[in-house]
Order: sequence, then C-alpha cells, then structure tokens
Amino acid sequence: MELQQNILDAVKEWQSPLFDTTTQEMLNKLLATSPKEIEESFYKNLEFGTGGMRGIMGVGNNRINKYTLGKSTQGLSNYLKSVFPNQPIKAVIAFDCRHNSKSLAKVVADVFSANGIQVYLFSDLRPTPELSFALRHLECQCGIVLTASHNPPEYNGYKVYWQDGGQIVPPEDEAIINAIEKLNYNEIKFDANEDLIQYIDKEIDQAFIKSTIENASFETPQQAKDNLNIVFTSLHGTSITVTPETLAQAGYKNVHIVEEQAVPNGDFPTVKSPNPEEPEALTLALELANKTNADIVIGTDPDCDRLGIAVRNNEGQMTLLNGNQTMILMTAFLLEKWKKAGKINGKQFVGSTIVSTPMIMELASAYGVGFKVGLTGFKWIAKMIKDFPELQFIGGGEESFGYMVGDAVRDKDAVAATLLICEVAAQAKANGSTVYKELLNLYADHGFFKEHLVSLTKKGMEGLQEINQMMIDLRENPLKEINGQRVVMIEDYQSSIAKNLLDDEESQIDMPKSNVLIYYTEDGSKICARPSGTEPKIKFYISVNTELDSVNNFDETEQILNEKIKNIIAEMQLK
Repeated sequence: MELQQNILDAVKEWQSPLFDTTTQEMLNKLLATSPKEIEESFYKNLEFGTGGMRGIMGVGNNRINKYTLGKSTQGLSNYLKSVFPNQPIKAVIAFDCRHNSKSLAKVVADVFSANGIQVYLFSDLRPTPELSFALRHLECQCGIVLTASHNPPEYNGYKVYWQDGGQIVPPEDEAIINAIEKLNYNEIKFDANEDLIQYIDKEIDQAFIKSTIENASFETPQQAKDNLNIVFTSLHGTSITVTPETLAQAGYKNVHIVEEQAVPNGDFPTVKSPNPEEPEALTLALELANKTNADIVIGTDPDCDRLGIAVRNNEGQMTLLNGNQTMILMTAFLLEKWKKAGKINGKQFVGSTIVSTPMIMELASAYGVGFKVGLTGFKWIAKMIKDFPELQFIGGGEESFGYMVGDAVRDKDAVAATLLICEVAAQAKANGSTVYKELLNLYADHGFFKEHLVSLTKKGMEGLQEINQMMIDLRENPLKEINGQRVVMIEDYQSSIAKNLLDDEESQIDMPKSNVLIYYTEDGSKICARPSGTEPKIKFYISVNTELDSVNNFDETEQILNEKIKNIIAEMQLK
C-alpha cells in the first residue's frame, strides 16, 4: 500500500538518531512487515479525550510510548512553570497493573525531575482514586496516573490531574495541549534528577483508607456488618492493594476474594475484558457467590475507579445492576443519611452527566438538594465542586459504573463506592430488606427509569470515518419520530443549540462544546449519541420511563420498558 506524505514525513523523523535503537528496530520491522500498522501508528497525533490520553502501546506519534508521554510531560512541565512562576512545583505519579505502566511512570518522573519539578512516585501500582487523594494530601500542583482503565491489554494511557484533585478541564486542558503541540521531540528532557524523585506508599495508603472510611461509613452496627456476606474481585487490577484493607478497617470481615483474579496481571487472563460493565467479567465472582451464599458481589476495574455490583433478587438469584441503578441506590442512601442528620439546608448538591439516568434529578428534587449536570466524564463532576464552592457536594455518579462520595477524592472512586454499597447492603439486610428491594421501592417512589447502552466498535482510521458519518447523518437528517413517539427536543452539544421542535424555538446550551446529540420524545424517552473519547466506539444511551404503581408489578412494567428499548434499537438500526 502507498503511504501518505504526512505519514512518510513522520516515519522519517522517528528514524532519526533522536530516537533510541529499540524504537528504530521496532519501526524497521513494521516497515518491512506491516505498512497498514505504520499507517495506523502515524496518521495522527494521539489526542486527549474525556479520560486524558489513551491508546495502543507501540512505535509512533499515535501510540503510547516513551516519546509521546515524554513530549506530553515536557509540555506539561513548561505549562506548570508558566502558571506557577517562582514557586516550588510538585507532582505525584501513580500507575496501574498494565504492561509498561511502571517503566512509563518512571519516564514521566524523569522528565518532571529533569525540569526541576519535585516528584512523588508511588513505589508500586495503586488505584487511580488514591492518586487524586494524594495530590491534595501532598499539596501538589498536578498529578499523573498511567492507566488505560478497562481497555484491552494492548492499551495504556496518561491521565492528567490538576491541583484541585480533578482531571484537567478548560481552560487548563487546551493550554496544556497547546504547550505540548509546540514542542519538538528534541526538546524533551529525559535526564532525571533523582534527588527530586521521592517514592511513596504505605503512609499515603493509610491516610487514603482513613479518609475513605470517614466519608463512606454511616453508623452501621457491627452485627449488621458481620452478617453481610461479600464477594470481591479486583479483576487482576490495583484495587487489591487497598480495598480489602479498607473493608477490614471499616469492620467488614466476611469478605471472600476471588483468588484467581487477585494477582495483578496486565494480560487479564481470566476475562475477555476487565470491565465490570460487561457481565462476563464477574462470572468467577458470581460462581463464588453461589458457593458461599453471598449477599453481594463487587468487582472493580483495573485502575479501581469503576465498580460492578450483583445482588440477590426477590427469587434469591444473583442479578447484575447497571451503573445507573447503583448510582441511584447510593445517592438515595446518602440523601437519606444527610436528611436524618439534619444536614440538608438547601446548600447541597448532587452531580451527574448528560448521558446518565434522569432519575437522579428526581431524587435530588425530592430531598430538596441541588442537581448539577455536566458532560460525560467524571472530570466535569469534579469541576462542579470547584465551580460551586458555596455548596456542599454530597455525591455523584455516571452511568458507566463510576461514583464519588464527598469531595476528598475528585474522581470516580471504586474504593469509597465499594464501602458505601456495603453500608447500603448491610443496613438493608439488618432491616429485613435487600438492596434489590430498596431499588424497587425507589422506582415506586420516584418513577421507574430504565436505561440501556448500545456500544458499536469501529476500529482504526476507517472506523473513525464511519463514526463521524453516523453523527453527520443524525445531525443533517434528524429523526422526527422514534418508536411512534414524536421527537420534541434535540440538543446538539457540538453547536451548543437545543431546539424545541414543538415551537421551533432555539436556546443555548451552557456547557463546553462536545460531539454529543440527544433526542427527547413526547413520552419522556431520551436517546443520546456520542462517540467515545477514549475508545474506538460510538455509544447510544437509551433511557425510558413510566410510573410503577406497585413493586408487585415490577416484572410486568419492566417488560413494557424492555419492549420499548428493543423497538428503539431496531428502528434506529443500532446493531
């Protein structure tokens, strides 16, 4: 195949002596055997998305490697010096279980230190939320975590956190990207100043665990904790380093760990995908739950920011909950605890995202607290805390299995969420109920909202073009009717315009621009189309709802909503 000139120019640069012999050898091998791989590795620069920079490891400017991360860190170093002139600058770095994460973390530390920046580097793998905590605990200006979350084994990534503990958002993100793009590879300072690199571990662990217990514990009697039978799996990831110890220190001793998945392993050998959003990922945990008659199963992804949960239904069978359901359960529990403690006075809020269940807004309204909604990605929920310092943040979540309890950690936090859902489960069981029954009661009280995600994978350069065309078609030829229901509103976050189709009135959307399109129908259904910022996918988020007149009618009502979702998928050809 014939390669485009921009690709040939980039390859020529990477063949120069500026790049090490290992890189040269890998590049020469690819040139001889796989021109298509060369095209994919060089046709664009790796970009920052909703979760920072994430991609396949390998040679090239569209790959995760020493040079792309070195360039990003050099640009970030330059930006930090411009924002904090004449100040001592500190950065903290964590990494997960993935291949090369530890060595790449040291590369990042080397570049920071070569630029005169004090570095705190975790001595071994740690959960992403602990990085967010450590950043503020150590009073750093920024933090980096090397992770690709739940992506396949060939991926790695680079998340940037700012001094508030949250991931970078405007205007910092664009300014940092501009600083990176101005650089040439020969400007990267790789020669470490080892005196500026300090290794951290157990002292930060204990401070993090103590903070987690303070934020996510709610006076559950010890007997209730003892009676809760828990199965936990770390899915070969980082949570094994602190989550079992957090549960133990919080008083939960009846915990069965899935031993086959307890050893960190970047190949994730026991699962197709280490993503708790995928039911298959919890197969071994569910098997152990049936052997031990567990009440609840909890599984966390490799960097321990998402969690999947399974509980026993009314027939005693384990059933998986989705991210929206766990978010509703935990938010309702927090709101009830805050209410009973007399801490709700109109100066509190909960947060979520535009693709998550609208039911969280119903909960906030019922308890008289504010509700803030942001774009997809937990950085926007963390930003709410910074933007509204006069308000107290109770908790917040998004549909993709992430939750944040309070503001000690400014990112989704599966350590605190694991403890919180155990509190929910233990107190429910002590009161003669179950997590599942509590969920049905919430549906009866606030409306039955049912969500479904359709995720279509489109890999490579051709896949990106296909995703772009799908979004163009939805914009240029908007649907007027879905499942027999008239479309009444279209929100286009790329143009920042919301159009009411009933009166043709347009209004501005007061959020940063994003490639997201949301359709609303007259029966309250909501369909959102959004290309992923971190994976080669386009996602369709479907939400339907109705009243649930009695928990006894749950199965019949759910079937009605399932049929509605099925019809929407078929009509929009989302397969």
